Amino acid sequence: MPDPLSGARKRYARKIRRKACVRSRLLLRAFAEVPRERYLGPGPWKILSRRFSDQLRGRWYRPTPDANPRHLYDDVLVGILPERLLNNGQPSGLARWFDNLNLKRGEHIVHVGCGTGYYTAILAHVVGPAGHVTAVEIDNELAPRAKANLAHLRQVEVIHGDGSTFDFGSADVVFVNAGASHVPPYWIDTMRSGARLMFPLITTHLVLLPTDFARGASGNTVRVGGWRARMAGVMLLLERESSGYRVTPVSTVGIFPCLGAIDREADTQLSLALSAGGYDSIQSLRRDVHTNDESCWLHRDGLCLSKREVGLVRGH
Repeated sequence: MPDPLSGARKRYARKIRRKACVRSRLLLRAFAEVPRERYLGPGPWKILSRRFSDQLRGRWYRPTPDANPRHLYDDVLVGILPERLLNNGQPSGLARWFDNLNLKRGEHIVHVGCGTGYYTAILAHVVGPAGHVTAVEIDNELAPRAKANLAHLRQVEVIHGDGSTFDFGSADVVFVNAGASHVPPYWIDTMRSGARLMFPLITTHLVLLPTDFARGASGNTVRVGGWRARMAGVMLLLERESSGYRVTPVSTVGIFPCLGAIDREADTQLSLALSAGGYDSIQSLRRDVHTNDESCWLHRDGLCLSKREVGLVRGH
């Protein structure tokens, strides 16, 4: 039987391609074919409102008019646990991040913070039957839902556990969908050579940032005049090379924290660095011992986000 939602999914994929400037055909095909409704529970659904007047009144969500899945095929955040303000992320934001990972058929991907599994299913579609996706979810309500939703995909394994202590050693790609206040040493120590790691570096402090900084796949924001107060940060792509760790800032982000990856001292230090700006100058992660100088964007011993190119520093 023809799929009555096929046309809606294809239009949805085209919209995401335009908004996120997606280049990967594999990724666009996944967005055009994976049924989002399968991973969000029965409708009607709650869509996160972008209206400041609604947020001011505490009306964070608006319900869809009915249970027709067509309402889900738009660039919207959908509540998966709306009473806790937890959402299925914005499609254009996730698509942009995935596209920057340069995903390939047959790869092994670790997805930390998989929620109810929709974006894990997107990743599984991209890597295909010969690939493998390990989905990790710590939340006691979300992990069972993800396991049930993804049970039909043989190349997906769901683990109910803490992603901050997960061994990434066998993965080609690691995507972390929860924020960290620093670069956790365990994450990069267990990365094999040639692997890519993408994660949100965030502060849990409220930081006032210009609205142009706040573009990206945002979560909950509160507008203050021409500014936004938010749990803010930047999505970083780390690539492990023989000469060191190349770092590319991909976009800004507002996201919930990864509970095991928040350090109070690092959190405060990061909030000051974000307020000062210049995150787009980051080029590498330095692990050598050195003094804090003008080339350091965020200096921590052995884990310095640097403005220098990868491999230029001895002992990098």
